Amino acid sequence: MHSLPLDLADGLKASADASEAWLDITPLARNEFICWVEDAKQPATRERRIRRTREELEQGMRRPCCWPGCRHRERNGK
Repeated sequence: MHSLPLDLADGLKASADASEAWLDITPLARNEFICWVEDAKQPATRERRIRRTREELEQGMRRPCCWPGCRHRERNGK
């Protein structure tokens, strides 16, 4: 599992709805959002993904849109 980075935590704090949704999603779903943000190579992309994370959570989405999933997660078919 990934740790919540400070910039993403700050982005979530900017919205009560996003913060509430963050607490309501599963740890695996949180990990997917964190990995998606951390996978960005450019600072501008990272900022955009943090903003989109907040927006998607506000819209009720529970996983990052169009993200194949954390490449660090073990996929063992179970």
